[in-house]
Amino acid sequence: MSGKIEYTTVAHRITASFPRLSYVGIQINFWIIANCMLMGILFLYTRFLSEVLEDTIAVNLNSGFLLAVIFGVFYGLFSGFADYQLEKSLLRKGSLGKSILIKAVLGLGLIIIFLILIRLLWMNDILFGFGILEVDRLSLRSWDYLFGLIMIYYFFMTLLINFINLVNKKYGPGVLLPLLFGRYQNPREEDRIFMFMDLKSSTSTAELLGHIQYSAFIRDAFADINEVIYAFRAQIYQYVGDEIVLMWPEKEGIVNENCIRIFFACRMKFEQRNSYYLERYGLLPQFKAGAHFGKVTAVEIGEVKKDIAYHGDTLNTAARIQSICNEYQKDFLVSGVLLGQMRGDLRISADSLGMINLRGKKDEIEIFSIQNPD
Repeated sequence: MSGKIEYTTVAHRITASFPRLSYVGIQINFWIIANCMLMGILFLYTRFLSEVLEDTIAVNLNSGFLLAVIFGVFYGLFSGFADYQLEKSLLRKGSLGKSILIKAVLGLGLIIIFLILIRLLWMNDILFGFGILEVDRLSLRSWDYLFGLIMIYYFFMTLLINFINLVNKKYGPGVLLPLLFGRYQNPREEDRIFMFMDLKSSTSTAELLGHIQYSAFIRDAFADINEVIYAFRAQIYQYVGDEIVLMWPEKEGIVNENCIRIFFACRMKFEQRNSYYLERYGLLPQFKAGAHFGKVTAVEIGEVKKDIAYHGDTLNTAARIQSICNEYQKDFLVSGVLLGQMRGDLRISADSLGMINLRGKKDEIEIFSIQNPD
């Protein structure tokens, strides 16, 4: 088992342990950077005006950056908590455009209140006490221009930061930066655990509900699975119709038997929302799953739509294992290779089905049926 921990894994760990704080921390960092950029723009612009007008107006850069960091922390803290609550409540099922616009408008309202309070109470003390502006005093009209400039800047930065947040959410924690720095431009070999979870009786369920209600049923089921995955350090590889593919770096999936216990945690989540599913759809989601461990190749693919793709026999084997669940009338099957990675005493009940020749595979592989560890 490799001792090297990658950035994406660390990001997932932090997000799983402290979801609210990690989101707010990211927003604080964004706004510190945004404020420092604003201060840099003001510094260069005042230098430009000083040269053109032969005036002495200037910005003290060191004091300005200090103030930018302080404001970034406070504004990122308030806006981060507000955005997080919106994501978990009002905007959970909203469109991307609606989410960006609402957040931008609310962020604009927050910065208006923030700036008005500062202007009324502390503006002169801040600018002159910190020694940011090397002038005696600014007129009220000058404050109006400064206020307008900051408002315009913050509005567009709010749009940009919210867009970055949504892109980061699309790829998952810790993936955007590796993509930006070209980590997967060339194929990389990694040890991964893959789990294919497929909805049971999908054809009959679709006929019963109709395609619109069936799509809503799948959406709700996947949303509940998403509520569970962080606690078990799982990463979502992709959604394929009524199937969701989860993956783990080797160590993340093995520790506390995360790659095993997550299946039963999802089942428990559905049971906890029993009344919701029965009232709206008349049935509970039931999944079957297959899991396997091995080496895969990760590479960035696509031009029109970029993504990180994983290739290799490991994925094919995991998919084949899931495909025989109905044949053996089992809900959760894993390979002996995966169980072999779990050193020490297992807290799960695993019954061997023997050596099985999976479709399309030349060599037989031992398959185990997993029972609920509780």
